Amino acid sequence: MRIIACLALAALAACASPAGGASNFTTSSSTIVISPDETAIRAILYAQQASWNSGDIDGFMQGYWRSPDLRFGSGGGVTRGWDETLARYKTRYADRAAMGELTFSNLEIDLVSEDAAVVHGAWALQRESDAPSGLFTLVFKEIDGGWYIVSDTTTSAD
Repeated sequence: MRIIACLALAALAACASPAGGASNFTTSSSTIVISPDETAIRAILYAQQASWNSGDIDGFMQGYWRSPDLRFGSGGGVTRGWDETLARYKTRYADRAAMGELTFSNLEIDLVSEDAAVVHGAWALQRESDAPSGLFTLVFKEIDGGWYIVSDTTTSAD
């Protein structure tokens, strides 16, 4: 997991400006500016995706705030706590076949303050027998110098 996370961070760092400021990406019609905080949040999501796709739920959970106050809402219910959320994932996705291949897309990151962000996006699993998908809303907070998911609401389109 640490190797995958380091590779994701290194790839994103290569896109960052040398002075540690915002990154600029130019498309055919406009320039997109990505702040260091948005870059850090994207790195966490990409590391989560890589961990999931290597069958590492524990690594996937590193993006979440390790606290009994973590909130995870899905399937009409709310799970509270990091340990409880980990147990939920391990029960629901007991093996690689159930986990499938995860893809995040349509990420929209809104930095609402210096230490908080809301992320909207889509998720999709590709499995041998099906391809469930849906949307998510994540609340990130910067805690002790790192960004963590403190609230996750995930819905299923199926």
